[in-house]
Amino acid sequence: MVMAQEKHLDDFLCGRIIGRLECGRTQLEEPKELGIAQSVISRLWQRFQDDGNVSRCYSTGRPRVTTPHEDRYLTVPAKRNRQSTASDLSRLLSSATGTTVSRQTVYRRL
Repeated sequence: MVMAQEKHLDDFLCGRIIGRLECGRTQLEEPKELGIAQSVISRLWQRFQDDGNVSRCYSTGRPRVTTPHEDRYLTVPAKRNRQSTASDLSRLLSSATGTTVSRQTVYRRL
């Protein structure tokens, strides 16, 4: 089997791997069947042991500043007042939640 070249595992696959390891499979059996490097399996298992969370098991890149709830919070006033600027929405979010974001971040979220 050819080893996978992907840099990101989706949450479903991470959950499958963790479930199989919890059922007694070894970290050496999983890479052969799934085509994933053993070091990835080992890091995934270690991360799961540390925080007990399967989702976002193999994240890459910079973490998001805003939560999905804050992203939705930005859309409501933007839809109500189409004339509001990204800077206005940034100030609104900062006063409401305490999360400071740039106007560019607000622009991307919308």
